[in-house]
Amino acid sequence: MTLARARDVEIGPDHSGQRLDNFLMRELGNVPRALVYRLIRTGQVRINGRRAKPMKKLATGDRVRVPPVRDQAPAAKLPAARIDQARSAILHRQQEFLVLDKPSGLASQAGSGLAWGLNDLVAAIDERAAPVHRLDRETSGLMVFALGRTAARELQQAFRRQTVKKRYLALLTGHLPEDRVVIDAPLKKIRDASGQHRMVADPEGLPARTTFKVLERLSGHDFVEAEIESGRTHQIRVHAAEAGAAVAGDDRYNPEGKTAGLDRLFLHAAYLRLPWPEDQVFSAPLPDELTTVLDMLRTGH
Repeated sequence: MTLARARDVEIGPDHSGQRLDNFLMRELGNVPRALVYRLIRTGQVRINGRRAKPMKKLATGDRVRVPPVRDQAPAAKLPAARIDQARSAILHRQQEFLVLDKPSGLASQAGSGLAWGLNDLVAAIDERAAPVHRLDRETSGLMVFALGRTAARELQQAFRRQTVKKRYLALLTGHLPEDRVVIDAPLKKIRDASGQHRMVADPEGLPARTTFKVLERLSGHDFVEAEIESGRTHQIRVHAAEAGAAVAGDDRYNPEGKTAGLDRLFLHAAYLRLPWPEDQVFSAPLPDELTTVLDMLRTGH
C-alpha cells in the first residue's frame, strides 16, 4: 500500500482500548508487522502529537498520525517451517481466541534486528489474530491471541483489570528464606552502563507484586511457582533477584549463576485462567529440556 502523505486519524469508540500496533496493522493494510514497529520506534507515528509505545492503548478522541509507507522495505518472507511450528504449538482454539505454547527463544514481535516474530507467524495462520499480552523472548509457555476486534477489547480489559490469573514455573539459583515469599516492589525501566535496558525495583516505578511458592528444594536451587498480579516487563526475573534467588539461566539478572545442563532461561508460563467469554483454565507442561535439568538436580548428575 502506498500513501501520498501522512494522515491524522481520530479514534472513535469502536477502536477505544485497542493497542496502537494492532490499530496500525489494520489501518495500513497489507504491511509487515516489523514495518509497523519500525514506524512507531522512529517516531513517525504520533498520538496527540507525542511518541508512543506499540502497546499503548488508544482512547476515544485520540488523534493518531498515520505516516505514508511508500519506499519502505518489503515484507520479510516468513519461513514456512516456522509457521508450521507456530501452528503445531496451538493448544486451544475457539471463535474468540486461541492459546498456544510459545517456545523459548522466539520473540513475540519483530524489531532489534528481527525481521519477524511470533505475532507475524500467528497472523499468517489467522489474519485476525492479535496478541493481548506478551512473554519475554526467553520465556516459554502460554500466550493468548484474540481473534477479532471485539475479542481483543474484552481480553485486553481482562488483563488490565487483573482478572486473568497467571502462574509460572521457575528454577531459582539459591534458596528463598521461606516456602512462601511475596515481593511487592514497583518496577522501573532504566538503561544501564552498557546501554542495555533493564528493570529495577524503584519506589517511583509501576506497581508490581509476585508471590513465590516453593514446590521443591533441590541442591543449590528452589523449584517454584510464581503468581503475578500485574504483568510488568521482566517482573518475575527482577523480583526473584530481589528475593535473593534469581532465576536460573537469566543472563541479564543472574549472569554469574550457572546451572549444569541449562542453556536457556528456566521460566515457563504454565497456567492461565481466562474469565471471558466464560471461565476457562489452560495449562502447558514444562518443556523436556527443563524437565531434564530438574531430573539432573534430583539425582545429583
